[in-house]
Amino acid sequence: MVFPAEEGHLITSASRVLVATAVPVERDAVAEAFPGPVRELSLPGATVHRVEDGPDLLAAGVGPALAAASTAAALTAAALDGRPYHLVVSAGIAGGFPPHAPLGSLVVADEITAADLGAETADGFLPVTDLGFGTVTHRPPAALVREAAAAAGALTGTVLTVSTVTGTAARADALLARHPRALAEAMEGFGVAEAAAAHGVAVLEVRAVSNPVGPRDRAAWRIGDALTALTEGFGKLTPVLESWNRHEHR
Repeated sequence: MVFPAEEGHLITSASRVLVATAVPVERDAVAEAFPGPVRELSLPGATVHRVEDGPDLLAAGVGPALAAASTAAALTAAALDGRPYHLVVSAGIAGGFPPHAPLGSLVVADEITAADLGAETADGFLPVTDLGFGTVTHRPPAALVREAAAAAGALTGTVLTVSTVTGTAARADALLARHPRALAEAMEGFGVAEAAAAHGVAVLEVRAVSNPVGPRDRAAWRIGDALTALTEGFGKLTPVLESWNRHEHR
């Protein structure tokens, strides 16, 4: 059950974990993993759904820029309230690179990489780091990745963040050539990770595979199955997230 939005001071909660999805249907799939009621909070620049005895949930928007902005707004509001988050989880469905990440599988990122942040040259793609700017990869805490993957029965590897979803075999091959450990691609993880890094907060990315990366074929998508896998995965992840929250709260 979702309660009406409340303005002003954040409701007292033990949760210092923020789960950021792209769209509400992904947020709601995560919420289904937790039995408590959900309360909607209107914050400057973001609306957070707070699960009783669970994480805070944010439908941050599609794409790395909006995801970064919305996540940063929620992190700032929590910090100003005196109860900063200890962990941000980028979550949702994603394309999986066959055959390593089949439909319905769950992936936990050990690297969150911006795949198309850089420049095209006559000699190929150059990441922005080769141009002398910024970063293209965030690495979640290794122990947290191991524990989360073990609890959820998930694969571990690189999750790519793209601003344009792959729709051809040629682009899928090019991405894998540059990122041979890639298991999945989505559109928000790097933006969420950038916001978390700016606040000094740990990040994790969890994705359920809804479609193969490659030629765009909507008939091959299994969004319902992926959302179910996301719910089941977060049900198994709960003890890990709670343990991390307690450890960071000490």
